[in-house]
This record gives sequence, C-alpha cells and structure tokens, in this order.
Amino acid sequence: MPEMPEVQGLVDFLGERLARVRIERATVANIAALKTYDPPIEALKGAEITGAARHGKFIDLATTGPHLVFHLAKAGWLRWYDALPQTLIRPGKTPIALRVALSDGAGFDLTEAGTKKSLAYYVVRDPADVPGIARLGPDPLDPSFSRDAFAALLAGRRTQIKGVLRDQSIIAGVGNAYSDEILHAAKMSPYALASSLSDDDVTRLFDAMTETLRDAVAAASGKPPADLKDAKRRGMQVHGRRGEKCPVCGDEVRSVFFADNSLEYCPTCQTGGKVLADRRLSRLLK
Repeated sequence: MPEMPEVQGLVDFLGERLARVRIERATVANIAALKTYDPPIEALKGAEITGAARHGKFIDLATTGPHLVFHLAKAGWLRWYDALPQTLIRPGKTPIALRVALSDGAGFDLTEAGTKKSLAYYVVRDPADVPGIARLGPDPLDPSFSRDAFAALLAGRRTQIKGVLRDQSIIAGVGNAYSDEILHAAKMSPYALASSLSDDDVTRLFDAMTETLRDAVAAASGKPPADLKDAKRRGMQVHGRRGEKCPVCGDEVRSVFFADNSLEYCPTCQTGGKVLADRRLSRLLK
C-alpha cells in the first residue's frame, strides 16, 4: 500500500511535471472507483493543472476548474507515460481505473491490481468535500505537530499502538508498513497500549516516527513513479522481511498474520525476546 513517503514522492513528481499543463480528457475505465458526480468528470476537460498536494495518503491535483483527488488504497498505483498510449481502454477488461490525457501528449493511468477494488477518485470543488480528507488527523510531518500534541492524541486510548498509528483519523499518512518501521525504530511492541506509554516512551516514539518518515520522504524525493515501490522495499528494516535478520541485533524478524495483512517486528528489539502469538487477539506468549 502506498503510504505517506511514496504518495509525497508522487506529489513532488506530478507537481513538477504537470505545472501549467492542461487536461485534454479523463477517461473512466472503472465507474465504481469514481465516487462523485457533481462536478461531472467532464469538468476537468481543458482545465489547467495549477498544483499538486498531499492530504494524508490522498493526492490532490488542483486545476483552474475542479480538483481531481485520488486514493490508491492497498493495490493501486499511478502509471506515468511521457507519451500516452492511444490504445482503446475496455472497461472491465483492464486494471486501469482512470486514464488522464494531457495537453503535451503525456498522461497517466490510475491502476489497481487484484480482485478487491478499493482505489477511489473524486472530482470536487474543494478537497475537504472528500469524506476521507475531512476526517483526517494531523500530519506527523507538519511543523506545527509537536511531541506534546502527539502525547495528547495518545492519552487515554486503550488501543494497541500499532492500530493508533494506522488510524487516519488520529494521525494522517502512516499505514501498515511504516507503522512497523516506526515501532521497530522506537523499540516498542506493536501490542503496547497507547494509554500505558510513559513520557519517555512517547518521546521515543515521536522521535522515531518523525525521523523514519522524514528519511523515507527524502529517499522518495525526485524518483519517478516507476521507481518508488522498489525504493520503499529497499528502505525497510523489518516490514516485509520475515525470516531475515534484524539489521540492528541480528535476531530473526517475525510476523503476525491477520485476515488481510500482517505485521513484522523483531522480538529482541521490541518485545524483550518474546514471540508474539500469531492470532489477532492474543497477547505475548507465556
């Protein structure tokens, strides 16, 4: 799933590449992924792109008309073309959800792999009209987001910290992969309750979160869309590295599997050497 660093990489690429370029047409290939009807998608035709922005994991292309906002969800991606193919799109027969043709001959597709379709795009007058954006929590890399503001978000939450970091209404932009990375950097169990963290724990977690995300955003900066996924994989310490050695202590990276995802962690670094049971509601193994 694309998370904040990859989404920011896409935003940086699109903001630079699309400045003062007009949208020639937007072709809907998956009508279920289009979540709005007013303004109609035809309102994008002829509009000049004036900027790109990120809201959590949403990408927002502002134009002289409406905004085109999209969320890539778990298996979505943006495929860029310097010269857009002229092949006919057959709805229902392609992974393409939307194709955008630009006035300079370039363009991009929003694509989604797999059978579970969650990618979504919106044509709106204001990004706040997108429900997912309207309920976002603060961005952890916003200069105004402080350690004390973070502590206030955690206070009283009897929820596992892994879930808190992934909850977009609490903190915007962090998903499954980077929550694993943040907790590993903080040397903290994913099952720790947010309300149980000491002041030192909160400070350590806040520092790990901001440093991990800043480093990942820097690594994604300047890369074209085709290179961002590989850059993300290369930067991971524990996520997606089940069975490999922890780069910090050399212990084996372990996984806990759930219905539709998993978490990865290092027992030595994060759980005092104890292995987490591979059940959603379990506690540490005795």
